[in-house]
Amino acid sequence: MQGLRPTPALSRSCDEAGFRSLLSQNARRSWIHSHPQHRRGPALPMPTKLSRSLLISSAAGFGLSLLSALPAGAHGSADAGVMAGALHPLLGLDHLLLLVGVGLTAARFGPLLLGFALGGAVLGSVFGSFGGQLPAAEVLAALAVSAVGAALLLSDKLQKPLPALASVLESAVAVHAMLHGQEASGTASWWLGALLASALSIGLSFAAGRQLSQRQNQLAAGLLVLLGGVLALPPL
Repeated sequence: MQGLRPTPALSRSCDEAGFRSLLSQNARRSWIHSHPQHRRGPALPMPTKLSRSLLISSAAGFGLSLLSALPAGAHGSADAGVMAGALHPLLGLDHLLLLVGVGLTAARFGPLLLGFALGGAVLGSVFGSFGGQLPAAEVLAALAVSAVGAALLLSDKLQKPLPALASVLESAVAVHAMLHGQEASGTASWWLGALLASALSIGLSFAAGRQLSQRQNQLAAGLLVLLGGVLALPPL
C-alpha cells in the first residue's frame, strides 16, 4: 500500500505556519535585544525627591555642627617647617573653603582665573610681610569666602562674568595671603608647605568641579555664601 501524501494545499498551509512562527521568534528576539531591562529583571527604584532632600539636609546639619566645634581660621604663628606650612591652610576652615571656591570657579570658567588668584596671593603676602594691615581682617577673610560663592552664584546672570570673577578671586585671595604674610616668619620651608597644600586643594576642587552639573555648582556656591557668613560671626 502506498503511503499517504500531503496535498499541495496542506503543504502550503504548513509552510506558511512555519514561516509565521519563525517571524514571531525573530521579532521577539529583536524586541528583547532592544529592551535589555526585561532580561535583567525590573529596574531598581530611583531615590525620591524626599529622600534626596533629607540627605542634603542631613549633610548640611552635619557641616554646621562641625562649624560649631572648629575655629574660624588658623591665623596665628607660622614659623615652623614644611609640615606646619602645609597644615596651615588645611586646618583653617576659612582658608580651606576659599581654596575650594577658587578651584570650583576655575573649573567652571577656565583655568585662566587661577592666574588672577596667584597674583592676589603674591600681592597679599608681600603686603602682609611688610606689616600691612586691614581693619577687621578676620571678618574680611570669612566674608571673602562668601564673596567668591556669591560671584559664582550670580555669574550666570552676567554677559561677561570673567572680569568680575577675576576681581573677586584676586581680592579674596589677597586678604587671606595678607594674613599669611603677617603670620609667617619668612622661612622658605613654611611657604613651600603652604604653597603645596594650597595647590593640592585647588587642584582637587578643580577636578571635582569638572564633574558637577550646573545645579550642583549653584548648590556649592550657595554653601560657600552660607558658610562664609557663619564664619564671620565669631570674630564679631
